Amino acid sequence: MSSVPRIKKELQNFQDEPLTGFLISILDGNNIFHWKICFSGPQGSLYENGIFTLDVLFPEDYPLKSPKIVFLTSIYHLNIDYNTGQICLEILGQNWSPSLTIRKLLLSILALLYDPNPNSPLLDDVNTVFKKDKALYQQKAKEWTKMYAK
Repeated sequence: MSSVPRIKKELQNFQDEPLTGFLISILDGNNIFHWKICFSGPQGSLYENGIFTLDVLFPEDYPLKSPKIVFLTSIYHLNIDYNTGQICLEILGQNWSPSLTIRKLLLSILALLYDPNPNSPLLDDVNTVFKKDKALYQQKAKEWTKMYAK
């Protein structure tokens, strides 16, 4: 289990230099492979004032393979499936590199919340609203944040 030292190091680095508004918990007692991350919606975004939860599951061959990260909080976003929590982010898939860290992934997720990627939508209904009526998209994102991100 060569991934354990790397995961522990990332956890320690995060505890030594936390990202503002983020809290990491280890799930299942001492299972270092399963994290829950709670964070505040970024200021100035459609998700401001929301509290969101991510489920992070590290594979045994991490960092050779990316962790699985999903939203547990329902969120209305072009690149996040509100049914499954799946995130469409290239660095979680085809562009994964072992040099990436959880910190970099979280910063990328924050950037995605500020700036959705219209080239990789996950749900057709959200994509249609985004393309045809940005004001309605923004309204729905804010409403969902108030309803679900408490």
